[in-house]
Amino acid sequence: MRFQNGGKMKDGYPTEEELEKIRVWDYMDMPTLFEYIESLWTYDDPYFRKERLKDGYVYHISTAGWSGNEDIISALSCNLMVWSLTWQSSRRGGHYEFIVKDSLE
Repeated sequence: MRFQNGGKMKDGYPTEEELEKIRVWDYMDMPTLFEYIESLWTYDDPYFRKERLKDGYVYHISTAGWSGNEDIISALSCNLMVWSLTWQSSRRGGHYEFIVKDSLE
């Protein structure tokens, strides 16, 4: 599934509706959630990069200090099930790593 620009406001900030979608997204469909997040992300590679694993992807995501990207990360952290199943690391400067399995089975 591909998302077209995610419906962002003209300044590149995600809308409250988009952030709420992330907060309540069903954890059984995490690959699509991360595609959605990628469609909202303000900066491309190297700030949003995914690397194929045997059974999923590791996402290397950096906010680059952009508050719209930080809002997306904040919304994702509110989705406790998704965060607890995917978050691998974070470090100073707004750098995050998530592992998203192709399937939870």
